[in-house]
Amino acid sequence: MSAQVRSLAGLAIASVPGGVEFPVHVVPGSRRERVVGLHGDALRIAVAAPPEKGRANDALVRILAAALGVRSSEVAIVSGLASRRKRVRASVPSPEVARELFERAMG
Repeated sequence: MSAQVRSLAGLAIASVPGGVEFPVHVVPGSRRERVVGLHGDALRIAVAAPPEKGRANDALVRILAAALGVRSSEVAIVSGLASRRKRVRASVPSPEVARELFERAMG
């Protein structure tokens, strides 16, 4: 992958009271759980769990919390619970910090 593809400059992260919000595109049933990169203006996340009974959502929160270095309780899906496209809120100081942590998680 080129450096340009690995950059998350196009990720739409907004500052909100208590943290940041950003769009996520979830790929359930993946072989590996990881931060993949961008899907349009959303962060693409691969989760192994199937999209049933909230298991993929639980995995998403766990993966995002690990990538951001926060507790799972500090990450919340604010919209899109039944959709691949979601809006997530996390307790992170700034959009710049979140972007940097996600880029590190991508390796």
